[in-house]
Amino acid sequence: MRLTGAQIICECLLEQGVDTVFGYPGGQVLNIYDALYDYTEAGRIKHVLTAHEQGAAHAADGYARASGKTGVCIATSGPGATNLVTGIATAYMDSVPLVAITGNVPCSLLGLDSFQEVDITGVTIPVTKHNFLVKRIEDLASTLRDAFYIANSGRKGPVLVDIPKDVTAAVYDFKPVPPKSTEITYPMDGEELNRVLYLLHSSKRPFLYAGGGVVSCGAEGELAEFAERLDAPVSCTLMCQGGFDQTHPRYMGMLGMHGTKASSLAIKECDLFVAVGTRFSDRVLCNAGNFAKGKPIIHIDIDPAEFNKNIHIAAKLRGDAKKILRFLCEKMERQSHREWMASVAQWKEQYPLAQPAPAPGAATPKEILETLNRLTDSNAILTTEVGQHQMWAAQFYTFRRPRQFISSGGLGTMGYGLGAAMGAKMACPDRTVVNIAGDGSFHMNLNELSTAAKHNIPIIEMVFNNQVLGMVRQWQKLFYAHRFSQTTLEKTTDYLKLAEAFGIKGYRIACQEDIEPVLTDALRQEVPVLIECVIDRDMNVLPMVPAGNSVEEPLLTIEDDRQ
Repeated sequence: MRLTGAQIICECLLEQGVDTVFGYPGGQVLNIYDALYDYTEAGRIKHVLTAHEQGAAHAADGYARASGKTGVCIATSGPGATNLVTGIATAYMDSVPLVAITGNVPCSLLGLDSFQEVDITGVTIPVTKHNFLVKRIEDLASTLRDAFYIANSGRKGPVLVDIPKDVTAAVYDFKPVPPKSTEITYPMDGEELNRVLYLLHSSKRPFLYAGGGVVSCGAEGELAEFAERLDAPVSCTLMCQGGFDQTHPRYMGMLGMHGTKASSLAIKECDLFVAVGTRFSDRVLCNAGNFAKGKPIIHIDIDPAEFNKNIHIAAKLRGDAKKILRFLCEKMERQSHREWMASVAQWKEQYPLAQPAPAPGAATPKEILETLNRLTDSNAILTTEVGQHQMWAAQFYTFRRPRQFISSGGLGTMGYGLGAAMGAKMACPDRTVVNIAGDGSFHMNLNELSTAAKHNIPIIEMVFNNQVLGMVRQWQKLFYAHRFSQTTLEKTTDYLKLAEAFGIKGYRIACQEDIEPVLTDALRQEVPVLIECVIDRDMNVLPMVPAGNSVEEPLLTIEDDRQ
């Protein structure tokens, strides 16, 4: 059938199983939006108009993380396209499948510094798996198909497709094609496999560490089985929260800069470290030279570039974590490490995560999040901004299944969570979705509350208001002699009036006794909700490993600066 380029884009989206897109119209995507009109009116594609293109990118990202599908966002040329860049970089750092479609000036005007012209493919080379500039209508459909394939194959990530306006206006023959399979089989190195099996069978005190790759490929069942067969404690990265049931006795909490004391002791005392689907970031290693020093490390990952990149490993297996773990379970003998697991249980009991109230009756993030966990039966999807609240959410909510925790781990993007929450709710309309924010992060993209209100996306926006940039302030306490340079916000925002102005319901938690009634009522609502949670400015994220220190020696207290 003969279709315009804009219609071909819409048909390719349907062909790839896309039912929801996030975007913001502009001059160079007018043809796309004109074609999209018919598809949205017919109920074939939902379009969510965000307040800002960055919000669209974050929403597409949240949609992808919550659903396991590919997120899609659309923006016009120039500033529209560049406003997507932070969202694209966020997806890139966390290996999230995303296709960003941007418009550009007609081919005849490219390279002439035309109005709202930007070389967006050049700009995004470092933060995409691949990107395309489509100059011929003949290449449009195949390029879009390639974009979805690349975004979902191997280590997942974002792909950008830039399309000049005249290409979207041109007419060409279109024939639907089934999506290409993204399944890739990697050859197993027999020598490496034997080395891995030897290390697994020889270990008396193994430690199992799981990353976002486990969630990405749906390997949570295989991870649980492997942990049982190896008889090992399990720690998860920030990106793997929920990849292992946190109520299970084997679970040790996070490892790294804000990991648990129990996990730090386990890495100190283990004799084998097994890492699955993780890239050994600096926030985990802290001091790479001292990390699991003298212990052999097995690394299982789909991306060979991560092997020996940040830390030396003893053995490696490349491939899909789900397949490799299943294979190892078939090959290895069941292990038993009773004394080791007893030690692990003792450390967990001895060093629980705690957060004392700064004053009688004061609300703490721990109690707020634990109450939320109880009231939602550990079943909510939590998105977060970046800062102290991000770590508190990971520490104090109990994640029992994958795709429950959605956060910017690699890039650390403040302003991410609200857009991501809307995307997650669109992907999972029957789930409770709560964005955990700090007041600093909230003010970066609070305009997206208008999007939630416009489309009646019933998310809960929970703002921990301590009037400071808490995480930066925490570093200033430790390393800058309490010189709080530009981290005391003292904003005069009236959150209840702000909620009213956006047309959403507002609540305030000012003390301990407010927590349960406010959360109970907020969770009943079927409309967007904003909850201001007033907390003390000197609440810290603990444990904490100062930069350059060994992960085995976290701080458990920080001196209070108040006089």
